[in-house]
Amino acid sequence: MRLGRYRRMSNAETSAGPILPAHIEETVKAIARLHAQHRKGATGLQRGVETLTRLFSRPLAAALLAAAAVGWILVNATFIQLGRPALDPPPYAFLGLATALAALLMTVFILITQRREDELSELREQLTLELAILSEQKAAKLIELLEELRHDLPTVKDRLDLEARSLAKPADPETVLEALKESQGAEVQDMPAELGQSRL
Repeated sequence: MRLGRYRRMSNAETSAGPILPAHIEETVKAIARLHAQHRKGATGLQRGVETLTRLFSRPLAAALLAAAAVGWILVNATFIQLGRPALDPPPYAFLGLATALAALLMTVFILITQRREDELSELREQLTLELAILSEQKAAKLIELLEELRHDLPTVKDRLDLEARSLAKPADPETVLEALKESQGAEVQDMPAELGQSRL
């Protein structure tokens, strides 16, 4: 009985779909809008290139290309066996030219698609950074409010907490950026010395 009731509840929940909290649902919608705006900003040529890249990146495309190359060689070999002039006699210059041209086009297609993906990745990274800064500011505000509450409550022992006082101050993004630049600059300056020691 209980097991059957549990199964019925599970089926009902599955059919209804998972219920997301409002803030998570808004986040999902914001990410979906980001992707939709990115796709909407693509030109017709870019969308065509991305479609071709998706098509040629499948295993079936590799099999078809290999079959076409083998078929071309077999057709020319058959013509030679029958004593007729081959369309592309060995060493198959036309086949080599077509293969090189296809490889060049696919390389350009992949670079175009990768550039579009990099743009979307940069947008996601910027969104992640902004959310991280906002979360850090919220956490600092919460610590500040908790510290004020501890000072105001007569039942809680009031004491000086230097770490909490430090965490209650939100970090300045510009200061953090400058510290990162200085840290990376110091690593670059120390690198030749480390390389020299490793060579010795």
